[in-house]
Amino acid sequence: MRSLIDILELTTQEIDELIDKANDIIANPAKYSEKCRGKKLATLFFEPSTRTRLSFEAAMYELGGNVLGFSEAQSSSSAKGESVADTIRTVSCYADIIAMRHPKEGAPLVATMKSRVPIINAGDGGHNHPTQTLTDLLTIKRKKGRLNNFTIGFCGDLKFGRTVHSLIGALSRYENIKIILISPDELRVPEYIKEEVLDKKNIEYREVSSLDEVMPELDILYMTRVQKERFFNEADYLRLKDSYILTPEKLFSAKADLSILHPLPRVNEISVAVDDDPRACYFDQVLNGKYVRMALIMKLLGVR
Repeated sequence: MRSLIDILELTTQEIDELIDKANDIIANPAKYSEKCRGKKLATLFFEPSTRTRLSFEAAMYELGGNVLGFSEAQSSSSAKGESVADTIRTVSCYADIIAMRHPKEGAPLVATMKSRVPIINAGDGGHNHPTQTLTDLLTIKRKKGRLNNFTIGFCGDLKFGRTVHSLIGALSRYENIKIILISPDELRVPEYIKEEVLDKKNIEYREVSSLDEVMPELDILYMTRVQKERFFNEADYLRLKDSYILTPEKLFSAKADLSILHPLPRVNEISVAVDDDPRACYFDQVLNGKYVRMALIMKLLGVR
């Protein structure tokens, strides 16, 4: 029995296979409509989510399976003080696979030790979000036709952004990736990411505070929101929340084939005026998330 807690648990070959499978699902949806008939996915979301939870549910329904679970901790027995371990032991009696989001780093890993069924980490605190990373990789592959030889800029909250941390880890295994880290000093990528991933793998990267100065270099721009829920005090959040707002004017110097990604939800860091720009890929990303989760569910359930 195999779970997915961290994107680095998948080899690049397995990632490529999942992307190929997702592309086949996009091309031939009818072929997959009964693949998980009789199977049940439990969605255990101890933290709010729209896209991730609904895309897992849509993925399982489109595979012909069923879904059970909860969308906030208050609607589960954890509100009465039940431990994560006991919740997992219970739910794994009812479901064939579990997608779990939790505000505490490491909670899904603990869950794997108590579960009878595969666990998919649907986000744990500021730590990991492997299925968003698979979504991002599928989107990049569909837009660029490759997962190597490009320059990607990560912009916004790089300190607490679990999607950023996961994607940097995944991309570090592909060739000729250049990374530009664009953030205020307070929200820079954690030192451990630089030391354990970027430096260790000799990835070319630099840190800047201005988006405008690097825009012409970028093949991909990965925007993130400044997350209020990750701050310890409101004053710091209010001071930094509008640090980087992408507008049509800021795109004047960008490449014609730039791809703009965002894991969503956005607050105001991308102007709605950018939505109609052909370079905006973030709603394609949302749709791709469903297909790559279909591929992952099948893989972990051993469905051919």
